[in-house]
Amino acid sequence: MSSRPNLIFIMSDDHAAHAISAYGGRINQTPHLDRIAANGMRFDNCFCTNSICTPSRAAVLTGTYNHVNGVTTLNTPMDNRLQTYPKLMQAAGYQTAVFGKWHLGHGPAHDPTGFDESVVLPDQGEYHDPEFLTPEGTVTIEGYVTDLITDMSLDWLERRDTARPFALMIHHKAPHRHWEPDAKHASMYEGETIPEPHTFWDDYATRSAAAAAAKMHMLDLVEADLKAPIPEGLTEKEEVSWRYQRYIKDYLRCVASIDDNVGRVLDYLDENDLTDDTIVVYTSDQGFFLGDHGWFDKRFMYEESLAMPFLMQYPREIEPGSVCGEIVLNVDFAPTFLELAGLAVPGDIQGTSFRSLLGGETPEGWQTSMYYRYWMHRDEDHDVWAHYGVRTLGHKLIYFYNDPLGQPGALGPSDPPEWELFDLEADPFEVNNVYDDPAYAGVVADLQRELARLQDVVGDEPHTT
Repeated sequence: MSSRPNLIFIMSDDHAAHAISAYGGRINQTPHLDRIAANGMRFDNCFCTNSICTPSRAAVLTGTYNHVNGVTTLNTPMDNRLQTYPKLMQAAGYQTAVFGKWHLGHGPAHDPTGFDESVVLPDQGEYHDPEFLTPEGTVTIEGYVTDLITDMSLDWLERRDTARPFALMIHHKAPHRHWEPDAKHASMYEGETIPEPHTFWDDYATRSAAAAAAKMHMLDLVEADLKAPIPEGLTEKEEVSWRYQRYIKDYLRCVASIDDNVGRVLDYLDENDLTDDTIVVYTSDQGFFLGDHGWFDKRFMYEESLAMPFLMQYPREIEPGSVCGEIVLNVDFAPTFLELAGLAVPGDIQGTSFRSLLGGETPEGWQTSMYYRYWMHRDEDHDVWAHYGVRTLGHKLIYFYNDPLGQPGALGPSDPPEWELFDLEADPFEVNNVYDDPAYAGVVADLQRELARLQDVVGDEPHTT
């Protein structure tokens, strides 16, 4: 066995941290994900820099912001010539593989590179009997997608060269829309009522026009989401609640399958004496609204969408049951994995390794704020407006610049800019925009300066009207 650690990076799609019991989620239990937290560290302030699938995945792989890697929207596939951490690990002698969702484009310019083996879903892929793209062509495999991705991953581990370290990416499709559970979990939560979130009936009274305009309400769910006819005789409010139960139960059933399959991977490591030498990460490409503010989906800089679950075990360096409250970002994953593997972090990676946080040590000058930008103005399906902002440990300032800027997949027209400010200590659910409150004038000024500083640091251009 090499002295260099192995890496298993498990990433689901749209799995909100508040649907993980290790994060105190009140709507479900995830015992196997909780094993990672119990054996390692739970990160409570892990954030994405653009809450949408393709851009977040590019940021994870490259360690760069989307204006740098060019993957700003769902319609901007990643150039597979870009430097990524799997390529760097592969060049250093690691065995590398990816199984599951890629969603960074397909074809010679966008297919996975830097992997000894890759079997990925075309685009979003299907839940049942999915097609997979392999170097030999497209194949259809019978079964449930979460099980199949895990089967492939475990098979690859069985076939690996045991004399060399490995880096394995297990990328699950679930729990992405349209939330189709497998037979094993299809009857979970029957006869139960899942609690509605605190902000389920949010009226957006103090918020920007963007919040009210979004098409992510329960009434925007379609037949493929609900999978049942709407009962007759319901009032609109009753129908909204009924739709939430249909949505959230299928979502949680898909999560339950992920949890079971994560357990299979952890069991394999235990049974093959690999646990102590293997970094295991569980995360998602972004958060997700689970009825919060009355919504499903993501995209906004609001907390449920911005926050990523991030659980990490590595017995060599992490004390069991640790919790980290420092800010870490998806662009920080790549340099962290590279440093743990004993590799130099290239200077053009914008993220910063948080290896020292794993041992409970916060480096001097560690980031206390983060920069976010969503580019896909008024996308056809969800109508979320373009914005950027800054989040600190205590406040969040969002600037809805509301301009498509010619971005692929962004639509017009542009809309008047607006600001939002939230006091996260006094208002953790972000229902009270205090931007115009004179008592917060100093906070606004400080955060606008910090926003400008962060844009300068990462090399992004502020919007001009």
